[in-house]
Amino acid sequence: MIPDKRIYIFSGHYGSGKTNIAVDTAFALRRRYQKVVIADIDIVNPYFRTKDSRQELQEAGIRLISSRFAGTNVDVPALPQDIYAITCDASLRAVIDVGGDDRGALALGRLRDSILAENDYEMLMVFNMYRPLTGTAGDALGIMREITGACKIPWTGIINNSNLGIETTAQDVLDSVAAAETLSGLSGVPLVMTTVSNNIYNELKGKIKDLRPLGIRGGISSNR
Repeated sequence: MIPDKRIYIFSGHYGSGKTNIAVDTAFALRRRYQKVVIADIDIVNPYFRTKDSRQELQEAGIRLISSRFAGTNVDVPALPQDIYAITCDASLRAVIDVGGDDRGALALGRLRDSILAENDYEMLMVFNMYRPLTGTAGDALGIMREITGACKIPWTGIINNSNLGIETTAQDVLDSVAAAETLSGLSGVPLVMTTVSNNIYNELKGKIKDLRPLGIRGGISSNR
């Protein structure tokens, strides 16, 4: 279970599904809190960004912070000035979507001192063993070290989001649990949950510890 915190940071390598989880978490928070913001600081990958959900976020009353160039064919490695609202306004519940390598995590480093001083955050690694660069626990550990080495914010949890998109079967998810547990053992960071799409959740319920459905804005439940 993810503890109830003011700031949730999601990172992971390209294709891990971190943006889907970040957006769903923002919607889950909005059902409980009045002021929710989601910040897209993935300044490395211009192809799939939180900004893709801008209209839905706006309709739900969730504030989106992202580069004005996100979602275009212009990729400028710059952060918007209002990113600092996350650490300056303690009334906000914030979700941060971070780039998938050390260069992307450098952007998060600009908020590091304030985040660590407040100490009301979760820094979550989204792991997908079916992506080429995180196919083993050892490979994923290397990515974890790159990211935290750049941003200097310690990991607090691992989310196993191993999937093959719409082709994912229940067995694919079951086969990924051992790798996620190995990653947890190697890193010393707890495996806090395995996330699956709603269409296979019932098939896996009771077979995997801390299983959470991710569907159309299903969100991740946090533990108060």
